[in-house]
Amino acid sequence: MDIKFKIITQERVVYDDEVSQATIPTQDGEITVLPRHAPIVSILKPGVVTIKKNGKSHHLSVSSGFVEVRHGSELVILADSAERAEDVDLERAQQARDRAQKMLDEKESLSATEYAMVVASLEKELARIKTSKKWKNS
Repeated sequence: MDIKFKIITQERVVYDDEVSQATIPTQDGEITVLPRHAPIVSILKPGVVTIKKNGKSHHLSVSSGFVEVRHGSELVILADSAERAEDVDLERAQQARDRAQKMLDEKESLSATEYAMVVASLEKELARIKTSKKWKNS
C-alpha cells in the first residue's frame, strides 16, 4: 500500500504521485508519514521534503504552508513555494541567500515586517540549497 502524495502551490501542482513514505519539516519537528498514518494537520516549515518511491529517495524544497494527512493514506502539502531538487538553480539560490544574509546584517535599517520577510527569504533559500545538495549527493 502506498500514500497518495501531492504538493500544491498557488501556481501549480509540483508533485502528484504515489509514494511509500514522506518525511516533512513542520514547526513541531520532522514527521515521517507512512501508509495508514493518523490524520493530522500541521504547519509546514521551510526545508527539504524527502519521499521514497520504489526504494529510491527524492527531494523537494518547500517554503511555508500547511501539511494535511487525510484518511485513506492521502497526504497533501499546500506550500507557498516548492521545487523539485533537480530544478533548483544552486548558484541563483546561493546568491539570493547571500543577499538576504547581507540585509539581515544591516537589520537596524529594517522594520519588523521587512525583517520577517528577509528571514523567510533566507530560510527558503537555505532549503533550496540543502535540497539541491542532497539531490547531487544521492
